[in-house]
Amino acid sequence: MERRPPLPTNELMTRLGGWKGYRSGAVERYEVGVKGARAEVWIDLLGSGDRPRICNGCGHFVSRVHDWSEREIRDLPVFEMDTTLMVARARVACARCGPSLERLDWLEPHARVTNRLAENVARMCKVMPIKRVAEHYNLQWNTVKAIDKAYLKRALEPAKRGKVRLLLMDEFALHKGHRYATVIMDAETKRVLWVGQGRSREDVRPFFEWLGKRRCQKIQAVGMDMWPAFEAEVRRHCPNAEIVFDQFHLVANFGKDVIDKVRIHEANRVKDDKVARELIKGAKWNLLGNWENLPNRETKVRLNELLEANQALMTVYVMKDALKALWGYTREGWARKAWETWLGMARSSGLKPLERFAEKLIKRIDGILAHCRWKLNTSVVEGVNNKIKVLKRIAYGYRDEDYFFLKIRAAFPGNR
Repeated sequence: MERRPPLPTNELMTRLGGWKGYRSGAVERYEVGVKGARAEVWIDLLGSGDRPRICNGCGHFVSRVHDWSEREIRDLPVFEMDTTLMVARARVACARCGPSLERLDWLEPHARVTNRLAENVARMCKVMPIKRVAEHYNLQWNTVKAIDKAYLKRALEPAKRGKVRLLLMDEFALHKGHRYATVIMDAETKRVLWVGQGRSREDVRPFFEWLGKRRCQKIQAVGMDMWPAFEAEVRRHCPNAEIVFDQFHLVANFGKDVIDKVRIHEANRVKDDKVARELIKGAKWNLLGNWENLPNRETKVRLNELLEANQALMTVYVMKDALKALWGYTREGWARKAWETWLGMARSSGLKPLERFAEKLIKRIDGILAHCRWKLNTSVVEGVNNKIKVLKRIAYGYRDEDYFFLKIRAAFPGNR
């Protein structure tokens, strides 16, 4: 087989690099420790010829160059070596815009990394923390975050409203303390439509204004927890929407307002019995969790023994499961009968936290039973909560709230 003659180094690098409008000049390799902790290759890129150039401001061809400046630009690694381009950047003498940078299809006007490197960084940021991506490409943490944020803005904005019929609203904690944000998603496509700071009526109102009056009137049902601000704002802007209270939040509130208060009361009641007190205190998460999710048989045995020995805890534990069972009904008539039975047992329990919680639900029962008509799956709400916790835990840079909100939207792009 006849071999082709080798290409000169500069021509080879020009072809491999694909830097349109430029040709390779000097190429230098630096071993580990010369310029940094990793091997590097530096390539001079020279503007090719007296060709017409495109003005980045107006997009017109310009034949004359105003001046040149040299910039250091990072590109994708070559043979596992960090690659830096010394780019001779032209400013064209545009009659419309004045001196303006030449438009290049492989480099943004003021970027310090090539488009392909930026795309690879953003792709890795979907599955890895910023710190790891920065280490992989030997870039600054802030550089990687800025690249990913710019990529997400281009991909997600402006947000598309689409044909929305069913909504899910939820709140989540931004930081420890009482700083919250609200996420709203299309319940059918599982796409996050909007994320904003706060959870008051004024905080969530921009979403409905963005959605528009005509689309708001087409909303048929909205799933949410029992936060009054959400309910009030939905009733104001979506007159045809039915409120549906989701199981996930209601059962969580039952655990906090009923089970935990009864558990603390029972622990204090037996404070002179150190063993019994410690047993009750240590059962918090087992009481709040689902029986099927308990880690092992030994844990189930201990919980069984506790419930058999403590009537108050047994009562609230059984009532929790009975409350969850309301969401298993598909016919509202049967669901309402089950609710009336549950309410009667709560009122006769003699447990003040349970009685108070039951009375609070009376005004909201229509929203609870609305699930019979609207199957707004609470596992979606739980999934959003869990994903947000994961995003925070792997430190995506969520202290920049705009960036964090973009990450949430990107995590739920929808299934159609």
